[in-house]
Amino acid sequence: MRKTLLSLSVIGSLMAGTALAQDATAFRDGFVAGDVSWEDVQTRAKEEGEINLYYWGGSDKINIWMDSVAVPALAAEGVKLNPVRITGTKDAVDLVLAEKGAGKGLGEGSVDAIWVNGENFATLKRQDALLGAFADKLPNSVNIEWNPEDPRALLNLRDFGVETNASEMPWSGQQYVCAVNTARVSGDAPSTFDGMMSYLEANPGKFTYVKPPHFIGNTFVQAAMYAHNPDGNGAVPFQASIGEMGAAELARLITPGFEYLKALEPHLLGAGGTARYPEDPKALDGLFLNGEIDFSCQFGLYGVATGLRDGTYPEGAEQFVFPEGNMIKNKNYLVIPGNAPNPAAAMVMANYMASVDSQATKLEIAGMPPGIDPWRLSAEDSAKLDAASPGLVGVTQADLDANTAPDTNATLVDVIEATWLEYIERDSSESIEAIVANAVANLK
Repeated sequence: MRKTLLSLSVIGSLMAGTALAQDATAFRDGFVAGDVSWEDVQTRAKEEGEINLYYWGGSDKINIWMDSVAVPALAAEGVKLNPVRITGTKDAVDLVLAEKGAGKGLGEGSVDAIWVNGENFATLKRQDALLGAFADKLPNSVNIEWNPEDPRALLNLRDFGVETNASEMPWSGQQYVCAVNTARVSGDAPSTFDGMMSYLEANPGKFTYVKPPHFIGNTFVQAAMYAHNPDGNGAVPFQASIGEMGAAELARLITPGFEYLKALEPHLLGAGGTARYPEDPKALDGLFLNGEIDFSCQFGLYGVATGLRDGTYPEGAEQFVFPEGNMIKNKNYLVIPGNAPNPAAAMVMANYMASVDSQATKLEIAGMPPGIDPWRLSAEDSAKLDAASPGLVGVTQADLDANTAPDTNATLVDVIEATWLEYIERDSSESIEAIVANAVANLK
């Protein structure tokens, strides 16, 4: 009898889980089809009651904003926001995929939303682990440019070259920007890779970049690939996937850039011995503050303003245009997994995150640039963002906009990274063509 009761209990649980998944799926399908009103979403979100947002928790400022602003704002909408701070986004992606592999569908998983971009988004999309086209149907989606005929919509429609299909909501934007210590560098800072080489030949050891595979270092390497593209069309061919391009073509395109990086290495920090590459942006900031290097390049539109304010940048720091035409810009996003336990609450959270008030307070407190598009806003709302901004130092927004380039396609990142590790760090004698072919063959 006890076994029979236990079996009935298990069957009941399975039936309840199946019903839950079917109900959540019907809700999702109805919303995507436009058959579910926003009022219905809000009602369901209150019934679900909570939302588990997984995000990189390595920034105290972001954590403070999340706890002091976002949590109370969602509570006012009847939803408890649970900020789940992780050290690596891949951990959340792996959890989603593991639960999907275990048969957990919509309404049955653990992760409601993740802060992602690039390879992590590409992985979720490739594994069919996303909720679907929700982002352009939220009320605050009016703050985002979705028109494919408008070139400014590129970063909303493609994430590291991968079509977003409205399955992620833009949350913040960034651009790879360099700073110069004007107290140590007389005259204009170099604006091209050739100019940087000339500067370092005269001032050896006064520059370095973050070591790949850190994404900050990968970005510098990608910019060098664009600038030395033998066809002269910059980032254009790097928007194709490795499957579309092929190993031989990628090797041809990146060889001049890697040859430049190889030639640059003896002139970097540690010149005369072994080149020194800082492991992360914090280490780079320390070198810059202490005067060991004259330039610092990393993502951070407002990095100089906040660095001067916080005392983590030298007093003579200013931003400058480098490299001309190839200052990589991207956005980061919020996705809802296809097995989210609380899909309606996740939509309410994503909608709040795309609001002007949310974006302005996040910018003011955490220094995170807006993910919404200013030209889509009223003059009053645009002024709110301007007032919250720490500001630019030494450059204008027009300067940055005129030198923008997109990231490479997500499928190229691992190959370029592996090539740097083999050709630059390990000083391999193999040809770049052979190194790239091997890296492509080892892609998962």
